[in-house]
Amino acid sequence: MKKIGFNENWKYNGRILNLPHDAMLESGRDAKSPGGSACGYFVGGVYEYEKTFDVPAEWEGKHIELQFEGIYENSTVYVNGKEVGGAEYGYIPFFVTLDDVLRYGEQNVLHVTVHNENQPSSRWYTGGGIYRPVWLWIGEKEYIAPEGIQISTLGYKPAKIAVKVEHTGKNAEIEILDGEKIVAFAHGDNVEMEIPSAKLWSEHTPHLYTCRVILENGEEAKSKFGIRKVEWNPSGLYINGEQTLLRGGCIHHDNGILGAATYDGAEYRRVELLKKAGYNAIRSSHNPCSRAMLEACDELGVYMMDESWDMWFHHKSKYDYATHWRKNYLSDLQAMIKRDFNHPSVIMYSIGNEVSEPAKDEGIEKAKEMVRYLHELDPNRAVTGGFNLMIISSAKKGKGIYDEESGGRKEDNDDKMKGMNSTMFNLIASMVGTGMNKSANSKAADEATAPLLDVLDLGGYNYASGRYPLEGTAHPDRIIYGSETFPQDIGKNWEMVKKYPYLIGDFMWTAWDYLGEAGLGAWAYTDDGKGFNKPYPWLIADCGAFDIIGTPGAPVAHAQAAWGLEKKPWIGVQPVNHGNKQPAKGTWRGTNAIASWSFKGCEGAKAVLEVYSGAAKVEVILNGKSLGKKAPKLQKAVYKAKYVPGTLEVVAYDVSGRETGRNKLVSGVDELSLQVSPKSYKELVYVEVAIADKNGIVECNADEQLNVVVEGGELLGFGSANPRTEESYLTGSYTTYYGRALAIVKCNDGTAKIRIKGTTLKEVAVTI
Repeated sequence: MKKIGFNENWKYNGRILNLPHDAMLESGRDAKSPGGSACGYFVGGVYEYEKTFDVPAEWEGKHIELQFEGIYENSTVYVNGKEVGGAEYGYIPFFVTLDDVLRYGEQNVLHVTVHNENQPSSRWYTGGGIYRPVWLWIGEKEYIAPEGIQISTLGYKPAKIAVKVEHTGKNAEIEILDGEKIVAFAHGDNVEMEIPSAKLWSEHTPHLYTCRVILENGEEAKSKFGIRKVEWNPSGLYINGEQTLLRGGCIHHDNGILGAATYDGAEYRRVELLKKAGYNAIRSSHNPCSRAMLEACDELGVYMMDESWDMWFHHKSKYDYATHWRKNYLSDLQAMIKRDFNHPSVIMYSIGNEVSEPAKDEGIEKAKEMVRYLHELDPNRAVTGGFNLMIISSAKKGKGIYDEESGGRKEDNDDKMKGMNSTMFNLIASMVGTGMNKSANSKAADEATAPLLDVLDLGGYNYASGRYPLEGTAHPDRIIYGSETFPQDIGKNWEMVKKYPYLIGDFMWTAWDYLGEAGLGAWAYTDDGKGFNKPYPWLIADCGAFDIIGTPGAPVAHAQAAWGLEKKPWIGVQPVNHGNKQPAKGTWRGTNAIASWSFKGCEGAKAVLEVYSGAAKVEVILNGKSLGKKAPKLQKAVYKAKYVPGTLEVVAYDVSGRETGRNKLVSGVDELSLQVSPKSYKELVYVEVAIADKNGIVECNADEQLNVVVEGGELLGFGSANPRTEESYLTGSYTTYYGRALAIVKCNDGTAKIRIKGTTLKEVAVTI
């Protein structure tokens, strides 16, 4: 079938727009939003989309389907006034068949209604509306189904694959192409094929082949795939026979200042930056990721843990998907597997995140059913989940918090809640800190969680690193990994990953910052920054190793040092432009240090300096004066000094005292200006904006409001990483944060011009 983009010229709120579109981002924020801090104080709504399109007369007699990659949420699709489909889950792709409802040779009307008015529907920012792309599929009556080609790797020495084709025609011919060259050929719709001199897919060599299927009537379909085998046992995880440790990070689905809108270029940029930083694995938390994210992981060589839901049949938020879960959970899994099947990056499927249901018999039976079902659909990948062992253990004791039928929270009174769920766990963790890692070490917790963990191929542990050393003896057949961990624990966690073969990796929370769960990891200097649920105008979780515009912070450097991937020692400073005020520190951020020594007007302020290195010793030198040598503890050394403009340098030494590397930060020295760095990512141009001196040194204490105008293109978003603001990403006006901002542009005809000016800074214009 021919696949045609169906994203242009949709009518929404009286205007014409192109998809993808985040209606919630456009609806704005309100301090009284029922979603509160969890959704960043954005408001919900009912969204109506309409598209009028011509259907040629010659299409009559063909097979036509419409594919929606994702609509948040509770969507209904109508064609010419007739209901043809929809989806209740906001993250799952779905198809609708149009053969019997189209008016051939006439104009047709497609209408989509989306119900996202009931809030909160999640524990984070969801976005709303048709936020992922839409496609029209056209084929003959004898056709190959969309997603109808399934390729499995049977072996890699020699390389052998199985190809299964779902079609309604005759005499399928199958070709395997390496570029334009046919390297294997077969007849049939369920065949096994050997690939001579095959190039295997892995993080090191992400080589992709193309499978082309042709029916007797000429109908053709293609699918990219990689030849790779995933295997696991208590001695480790193996990709094509090579033991593999997962250097992972969790991410949410939003694209920062784009909101939830999913563009190929946005997803590619995230994956590329993570891969360059040393990550080789991503956990799509806590829902199926986008098609574009999978394709980027395939192309760049990043392993994917694709997750299904954040809840099962118990509500975590009053209006979340638990209402519909029992009805749809198997069809949701089927849709995810059909889409994921040929993506070599996907190495495991997750059946959920931090659910409490496995404390009950029904929950265990559901887990067993889902594992069996996934193995039937795809026997070549592991089934796992991200489970909080303390939550299950508490629920086993009868301390559940939600009424599963109404979605309401059970309360003793208005001020006191009983029980344990993800939100309550986060609240406790914010007070207790990383000591929560030992909360599930008890024998009772082990007994409560074993019925679930023993069902899974791989056990994902959320915040339970205290159990890592115990499991080799307690459960010698169990294979585990840290499915969610504190970034500041990467040093000690990775030491255990290297030590225990059954511990196959670590996924920090989070690799990339996100909207909602406002202030979860913030180091807050404002009076309203204390406590877990931060008030309006807090917006961003502020817990990412990369901030929301893609700037790497200290957690990235710490991870690189722990993983043994550092190229040189890293030095940073906790921001000194807050008048020596001590911040309220979020548990999900072990540091707020940034790689800058340029804080205009802050002379004499107390400065905390942080060095990350795997070296035996490091030395910090400020303006030529040594601040001493230290041996990093778990790759981290801390110094204190007073801020003085100049040069801050770090030198690393091995055990013999030989220098192995150095790095430095320099203060800005002259008049500041706006500097822009555009870079294309597929259909988008990301324009990084900085307030800097003539040498490109970014000034962190001269933030000002900037205004952006685009000619010959569309400004999709403009903003900074400020976690607490009332500004909108959609207005073209935003204040920099520590000297940085980001504009995202889609050009109309290949090029556009962007103009940026500040309150005091001169305008800069660049053709992109």
